[in-house]
Amino acid sequence: MSEENKNQELRPSKMRGVAFPKAKYGVMLAIVIIIIVNLIYYKETIFSFFK
Repeated sequence: MSEENKNQELRPSKMRGVAFPKAKYGVMLAIVIIIIVNLIYYKETIFSFFK
């Protein structure tokens, strides 16, 4: 009985064929997106420090 529970797929049937990326790649992607958005949003403020 316990071996059947171990072999049972926990994901829904429609999601079994979807390959999920590792969590660390999602964290890195989120950090990169935040940095890019901040660079675009605060571009003038950042460049004013170099003048």
